[in-house]
Amino acid sequence: MVQTVPKWRAVLLDFLERAGWSAGQVFVATLLAGGMGAVGQLPWKQALTLAVSAFVASLLLTLVQYLGKFTNLAFWPDLLVRLAKTFLGALTGSMVAGVFDVTTFDWGAAFNVAFLATLASLGKGLLAREPAAPNGQVPPGASPSTLPTGTYREAVDHAPPPPTIEATNPPDGTAAIPPQGTPAVPRPRAPQPQEPAQ
Repeated sequence: MVQTVPKWRAVLLDFLERAGWSAGQVFVATLLAGGMGAVGQLPWKQALTLAVSAFVASLLLTLVQYLGKFTNLAFWPDLLVRLAKTFLGALTGSMVAGVFDVTTFDWGAAFNVAFLATLASLGKGLLAREPAAPNGQVPPGASPSTLPTGTYREAVDHAPPPPTIEATNPPDGTAAIPPQGTPAVPRPRAPQPQEPAQ
């Protein structure tokens, strides 16, 4: 049986999962884009600044996605949306991290970071999905999220919750089935057509 959490908590966890992974992917991508060198020479401050910017950008893009009710997607469309958001988050994070000037902005470095972060997001999404079915198809409940399946489905599903037991009871609160020992009320029989008198 799949365990679920309250809707508000599931949505909060989904926001944090998406933004956290985006920040981590941009952080690592920035360090890799800075080139391999001594640990002290890596752009730690820049990586941290870009990661925070990507975290905020991911939160805003996810908010837009939720407001548009564009969250309950199959695996591949969901993964493509996440890749696009990671790319945009990394690119806008690079722009926000410093004073943006279109003439002096290092577009090459920004695209390198965005590409590496998107590649990491693709790998994470493929690793997070459930194993493929025997015929090679993606299972219907698969998602690129690392949240438990029940929590993720609770967050992205827009269907109304099922009615509670109290909501399905009759208005007076009594059971619809008569208690044991109560004689059954006979149904009235339909009148039979009478034969004409001879």
